[in-house]
Amino acid sequence: MWSQVTWNLIWSEEFNGSQINTQQWNYDIGTGNWGWGNNELQYYTNQSANLSVSNGLATFRALNQPFGNSDYTSARIQSKNKFSVQYGKIEARMKLPMGQGLWPAFWMLGQNIDDVSWPNCGEIDIMEHVNNNPYINGTVHWYQNGHQSSGSSISTDITQFHLYSIEWDEEKIQWFLDGILYKTFNIQNNVHNAFHQPFFIIMNVAVGGLWPGSPDNTTIFPAEMVVDYVRVYQPETVGIVENIISSNLYPNPNNGTFKIHNSENMECIKLYDTMGSLVYQSYIKDGPISSELPVGCYTVAIITKDGKIIRQSMVVE
Repeated sequence: MWSQVTWNLIWSEEFNGSQINTQQWNYDIGTGNWGWGNNELQYYTNQSANLSVSNGLATFRALNQPFGNSDYTSARIQSKNKFSVQYGKIEARMKLPMGQGLWPAFWMLGQNIDDVSWPNCGEIDIMEHVNNNPYINGTVHWYQNGHQSSGSSISTDITQFHLYSIEWDEEKIQWFLDGILYKTFNIQNNVHNAFHQPFFIIMNVAVGGLWPGSPDNTTIFPAEMVVDYVRVYQPETVGIVENIISSNLYPNPNNGTFKIHNSENMECIKLYDTMGSLVYQSYIKDGPISSELPVGCYTVAIITKDGKIIRQSMVVE
């Protein structure tokens, strides 16, 4: 659907500060439920020893050190209730640790996980690596009479920086390594409804677990995953939204007025905030549309009469 698309950046984490931006990320702390559902061995902390930011890089560091009842510590951050996205291009540039029992990951979960639990919420693993494998994995998980999954892999030197990404639309999810497509998963079947909702982002380095097994005497600690940036884009369709007229910043909310080109083939307009929540909906009509939205960045979704969805970012000032 997006074979010739101009990507519009809607959210990013460039790690330009001196610590994690807690307006965009939450720390996961502790050992979770049954080792975060995987019998993992680490205790996640918010200490700088396990996650530090400097020189435009975030370093996730797994350490072989006792903490609580665990023999290892590490870090995991996620954007739940701070940022989520439904469809788009999600990417991160990073390099990974290699070693028995290590499990670095860049992945996503459905924002509704608290309501429907896993795997009903869906899971999109943009990149996972375990042990000393010469390849990374891209996988999707969902519920269909029990837990189901589909995954593929591609070889690379994980100890060097690479760009890991997905492109996700109403029809499919595609996985890329440095722009090279290596997996496509069709989500048009009704059993894949979980993948038509907002997802939040997770980054972590797990130690041990059901998949990699435990570290051994060959595993080198500290084990570091270094992240250059995380960026999220949505497709920009030139000419669909025009004349975003700025109004006074105060009082808030303000009125943002915009027009739609070629409205004779358009059925409905929907606006989503940066959390992926629907904040405005109207059937297309002639003349200006007033959204009465607060200041912020929004995603405009135009639904055509033949069911296609055209998206573009809009800023109300």
